[in-house]
Order: sequence, then structure tokens, then C-alpha cells
Amino acid sequence: MLETKTPLSRRSFMSLLAASTLGLQTKITRSEDTTTRPKAQIAITFDLEMSRQYPRREMLEWDYQKGNLNQATKDYSLKAAETAKASGGIIHFFCVGRVLEQKDAGWLKKISETGHPIGNHTYDHVNVWATEPQKTQFRFQRSPWLLGGKTAEQVIRQNIRLTTEAMQQRLEIAADGFRTPGGSNTALDQREDLQKMLLAEGFHWVSSKYPKHKTSPVGEKPGQEIYQSILKAQQAAQPYIYPTGLIEIPMSPISDVGAFRTSQWKLKYFLKSVELCIQQAIEQGGVFDFLCHPSIMYVEDPQFETVKLICNLVNQAGDRAEIVGLSDIAKRVSKKQR
Repeated sequence: MLETKTPLSRRSFMSLLAASTLGLQTKITRSEDTTTRPKAQIAITFDLEMSRQYPRREMLEWDYQKGNLNQATKDYSLKAAETAKASGGIIHFFCVGRVLEQKDAGWLKKISETGHPIGNHTYDHVNVWATEPQKTQFRFQRSPWLLGGKTAEQVIRQNIRLTTEAMQQRLEIAADGFRTPGGSNTALDQREDLQKMLLAEGFHWVSSKYPKHKTSPVGEKPGQEIYQSILKAQQAAQPYIYPTGLIEIPMSPISDVGAFRTSQWKLKYFLKSVELCIQQAIEQGGVFDFLCHPSIMYVEDPQFETVKLICNLVNQAGDRAEIVGLSDIAKRVSKKQR
């Protein structure tokens, strides 16, 4: 059983990788010269949106009110920011703009003022890959008059722009990067139009890719095959640059949606997956972009064990790893290209 206070040993981690036939690198040791291996960059990211089936499985209305955050989600986000800060880390938040219609935005201002970056997650949590306007969001299927005759491209662009403007006016900050609602294994690889749209809206990086991996049946303990699949997917979740110059910073598996909502894991299974991926990133000098949603995590991880685990692992790694925002990852990608 994995506990936050007793991280998976290096021997256990290397044994699991050695058992894999996936070609993962397993021969790196601490005694090797690390001067040629880049420092691992670990990001903790929170998507500020409501999630269907939380806090109760029968709750589906949130699909139509993604930005109408409840108090528990806001409280958890603020406390998580304080928890990470106390351990020397930061959390990169992504804001669904509609939350800024609420009376109180002080909690989000406080998060920003304490040094945590906040990015754009669209105004209504729209599907940027949609090509039909009503398919951009459940809200518009129920209330099509809100579309006002706009095309899908116009709806998506307006949703991005409204959030940027809302953040400037209500929070007095610029949006720090853009994350697509939902993720895709193909990212924006075949969507030069979306790449150019984001560049035109002032973003030089995006987080849109979520690599495929195996998942365990509902309620079952994940076996070694599942963890190995996640580790392989993690290797595919490394930053790259599109031909347009836009930088892609993929989301790392497994997300809380996949673990808790889809497969209904226990928290200890999730912590094990996170730890394996971080140890792999440290061994390989790679990037790990932890993705979660406070509207799920306040139910599944009320004591912030995941945030504490990530911070502890990075602190234990010393100069081999650092906790960063996604803009820092993008800077290193740009520097490497130059």
C-alpha cells in the first residue's frame, strides 16, 4: 500500500520499469553524471470548472454550468495553492471565464497575488475541436439562441477572448497561457486554423494533448499493465513546437477524471501512478504536467495528499527537479529551439 509519507522506493520504481517490455529506460542511476541531463520540470495544474458526477454521481447539470463554481471547489483551490506554496511549489490554474460573473472573485485574486499563474480555459468550457456551433458546448444545445448565428469558429474565438478580457477587468491580470477544455491524443496537430487563432489571441503556448493509455475496469485495482501503459503515455506527453511556432505542452496521464470518474480508483492507486510518472520524469529529465480538477479533488483527496506528494518528491530530488508553471516549460522549449 502506498502512503504519501512513504514514497515508492527507487528500487520498487526501477523494478516496475524493468518488468516492462515497452522499452522504457531503466538503467539510469543516481551515480551517473547528471550534467547532460536536463532538470525535470514538474507542473501542478488545476482546471477551475465544475465536473459532472461530483460531489454525487447523479449530478449531471454541471455540464451546462461549467463555470458556476461551488464554494467547496473555490475553498479547495485556495487551500491547495497555500499548501503548495508552503512547500515551495506553485499551481498553474486555468480559469473558465464564467466564474468571474459570480459576486466574489476575491479567492481567485488571492491565488494570483500569492504567485500562482492563471491561464485561459475559455468562457463556457467550449470544445475547440467542434466544427458545428451547437456542438461547442452543452449549454448551447439547450439554449441555441445564445449562439446568435455565429459559426463554430466565431463561438470559440469569442469564448477565448471573453475570458481574457474578464481576467483583465475582474482580476487585473493577463491570462498566462491557454488550455483546451478536454484533451485530444492528436492535440492541434491537424488544426493549423486553431494554432493560428491562439497565436492571434496572444498565446504562444497551448496545453491540448492528452495521450492515450489503458484504463482499468470500473472499481478494479489497476495492475502493472495499466501503470506501464500510463508510463509509456507519459513519455508521449513531452512538449513540442507546431510548424506555426505555437508550443504544445501536453497534459500528463492519468488525470483525476480518468482515475476517479471513469475507473473509480481509490486514492492510493492514483498516488502510485503520480509517483511513478514523476520518478520517471526525474530519471529522464523530462516534463510531468499533472492535471486535475478541484471540483473532483475536494471529494477524492480532501487532505491534499497528491499536492503534498508531488512537492515532497520534487524537494527530495534536489537539483534534479523543479516545480514550475507551464510558461517556464515553454521558455525552455523555446530556448532549446534557439
